[in-house]
This record gives sequence, C-alpha cells and structure tokens, in this order.
Amino acid sequence: MKKILKDKNVTKILFITLSNIGDAILTTPTLESLHLKYPNAVFDIVGDKRSKIIFKYCPYMNIFIEKDKNFGVYGFLSLIKEIRQESYDLAVDLRSDVLLYLIKSKQKFFKVSNNANLNLHSAEKHYLSIKKIIQNTPPSTNIWLSDYESEISKQVFNKFSNNQFLTLGLGANFDGKIWDVSNFINLAKILKDIFGVVVLVGDRKDAPLSKEFISKYKGPVIDCCGHYNLLETAAIIKESNFFVGNDSGLGHIASAVGTKSFTIFGIGNPSRYKPWGKKVLWIQDKNYEINNVGSKIVADKIIRALG
Repeated sequence: MKKILKDKNVTKILFITLSNIGDAILTTPTLESLHLKYPNAVFDIVGDKRSKIIFKYCPYMNIFIEKDKNFGVYGFLSLIKEIRQESYDLAVDLRSDVLLYLIKSKQKFFKVSNNANLNLHSAEKHYLSIKKIIQNTPPSTNIWLSDYESEISKQVFNKFSNNQFLTLGLGANFDGKIWDVSNFINLAKILKDIFGVVVLVGDRKDAPLSKEFISKYKGPVIDCCGHYNLLETAAIIKESNFFVGNDSGLGHIASAVGTKSFTIFGIGNPSRYKPWGKKVLWIQDKNYEINNVGSKIVADKIIRALG
C-alpha cells in the first residue's frame, strides 16, 4: 500500500464527476470534503459539457476538462492524453472504472460499486470512495454563484417585493417523471394564502408547460422558463421561499442553495436519488404513478413542514 501523503503536501487533485446536473451536484459533498482536508490543493475537474456550468465559480478549481462521450474511442484517447500531461498528488474518479489506471497520480481513489451499496443515498455512496482519508459524514451539496447571478435574481423579484415566493419546476427529462400541470396549479391555489407569487423555472423545453400554467392559474406569476441559464436559475431558487418540482436537477439545485424543497417522484428511487440535505421533502405513489399523487397531500405536507 502506498503511503498516505500529508495534507500539506497535496497541492494538485484530479476530480472526475458525473454528467447529469443532479448527479454532478451529488458529487459536490465529496469535492468539498477533499477541499477542506487539502486546503492548499487546486483541482482539475473532469465532467461533461452540461455539468460544466455547476463548477464555473468553484474557487479552488484550476481547470475544467470536458469529457464528450459522443466522440467515442477518439474522445476517450484525447481525454487521456490531456490528463496525462499533468501529475497529480491525488485522483478521485466517481464515474468510470478504468480512467485512473491510465493517468499519473500518487494516490488513486476509485468509484464504489452501485450494486454493493443499493441501500445508500448516492451522495453517501460517492463519499465511500474517500473513506480511507476522510471519515466524516457527507456535508451538504453545493453550487457556487457570483454577485452577477444574485443581482439577476433580485431584479426578477423586485416587482413583487414583500411577498412570499413559491417556485415551481414543472418539467423533467421524460414524461414518466412529470407531475401534470393541473396538479401544480391546484397546489399553487391551495398555498396561495402562504405564497403570494408563483415563480416558474426550467429550460426552453419547459416553456409549453409554463404557458399552460399561466393560462389557467389566476394569480401573480413570474415566468422564468427558458429565460435564464442554470446558475441564474439557481440564484432565483435561492431567493425563493420554497421550491416544488419533479425528480430533476432543479430539486438538487434547490437543496444546494439551501432552499426548502419538495420533490414529487414517479419512477425512481427516492432513498437513493432524492436531493441531499436537511430541508428536503418528497413523496412517491406506491405504484410509481406520479399523477396518483394528489395536490392536497403535497400541500398538507408543505403546510405541516412550515409549521
């Protein structure tokens, strides 16, 4: 076994994260813990183009190296070539089984098998990769924002000052994960005395859902769908008082910025993939039919959580 380096001698770390937004966010507790243990180290982070924006303002990141799986073997060889230009004190791979064998690092920490840890939350499973050097429990997830995003969010809410804001994420990456818009409308109506203004967030493909919501909901709505990038959306969620959404990256963003949230699950495993944090609520129908979940049940749980 190789000798464990002293903390002060670790100055360069390679961290390989995941591709989907939610999955990448669930690796940030491991990343943050490494930073706390090795405060003198800078990180080269490997990830996909879509998850790159999450780490844009990470204060201890040196460079972000994009892995494009669409380029196949050629892309993989190019990635190896780029990484091998550097020698690392420590490398952590939460994504693949082979990459660490091909790069130069004094210490290497491999991902932990999914099959052997099905009872653990994903954030905990990632954390097991570094258990030899860090024994603590995983901290909260994180996403880094700048003053620019904060200013954007203030401008969004400026028109409706002195209100409570309920932010809704109407979309998801496929239909089986989408709670019908009518359910969100009914939920907003029930909670209207608590939250005076509804904020809709999502990307351009969620715009038809937001249009349907606006056409049928009688009350103040701020439509942000497709108008803001991921970090700007994160700042908007952070400025909100509560977030409700489907099983998607937006729920993980809400947790990462410290906003109380409620996730409606269809298929999927909440105990493994729900947002990681103490301000998280969720529900799942016993038959995994998302639209069997009633708006009143969700509203009652939110009201109880708010006291």
